[in-house]
Amino acid sequence: MIRPLFAAVLAGAILVVSPLCHGALAEEPRIIDGIAAIVNGDIITYSQVRGLSGPRERLLRTQYHGEELDKQIQVARSAALQDLIDRQLIVQSFHKEKYELPEHFVDERVNDIIREDFGGDRNTFIKTLQAQNYSLTEFKKLELEKIIVSAMRSKNVKPVTMISPTKVTEYYQKHRAEFTAKEEVKLRLIMIPTRAAEGNQAAQKAIAEEILGKLADGAPFDRMAQMYSEDATRDAGGDWGWVERKTLAPPLEKVAFNLPPGRVSHVIELGTNFYILKVEEKRGGDTPSFAKLRPEIEKKLMQEETQRQQEMWLAGLRQKAFIQKF
Repeated sequence: MIRPLFAAVLAGAILVVSPLCHGALAEEPRIIDGIAAIVNGDIITYSQVRGLSGPRERLLRTQYHGEELDKQIQVARSAALQDLIDRQLIVQSFHKEKYELPEHFVDERVNDIIREDFGGDRNTFIKTLQAQNYSLTEFKKLELEKIIVSAMRSKNVKPVTMISPTKVTEYYQKHRAEFTAKEEVKLRLIMIPTRAAEGNQAAQKAIAEEILGKLADGAPFDRMAQMYSEDATRDAGGDWGWVERKTLAPPLEKVAFNLPPGRVSHVIELGTNFYILKVEEKRGGDTPSFAKLRPEIEKKLMQEETQRQQEMWLAGLRQKAFIQKF
């Protein structure tokens, strides 16, 4: 029989189905299994660790190479091992507190998976398990553990439904910069080399001033850029698109972000070039009001508090356990 207190917990447990994953990565043709950790006498194997970290490792192999890839894979496997250790501790706690789970709970869960993920085709489900080196018994054991872990978390980690208004206000004030939209300008640019080394600086500046005069008289900026600019965006009419802060050299950034939309700068001398800038549009730089962000902040703080409580619960289980990693 299920203990009455726990029956309610099981009824409200949230079940999460993760993708089937088992065995080695395709890039690892040969796996030597062994003991990765012992948790109060229960063994966790290297194949279990690789099985859990496999999807993450496949993603990492598309993002990193060489030593950095090795480093990232070790981090992924270390995290997977810790997850397996914590899962084992939770399952052990379940049995230690003499809770029980009817077998039909797992059977119903498996039937739900077959119906939802395999269109009710049990044969396809079984073949998928076999292709991933699972037996139905092993799969049921994993699903049983998922139900236990979910239920035990629900019992020991109470959901946080309220956060102090003071904490919400303090978080908003401390993290205003994070909520502020990136400030950007839509920029066009004309670049004229100074040719100072050739003694032509005055003549080049005169050209830049002449271009500025034509722009003041209504000449299209993009046409002037195509005719005179020696910047890489010349063919595109000097179009730099949307530019964030810290993209341009500081003197150019200062001018660009202070120009009103539609305005053209003066001739700017910087290094070995003269520049003329035009800001077509601006966006960002605004911080949403506290009232608008309050629900988002409250949700974030509640999640963090729930995570903190869960970590405290797991830390208590770890402290009482004998855990040896290899």
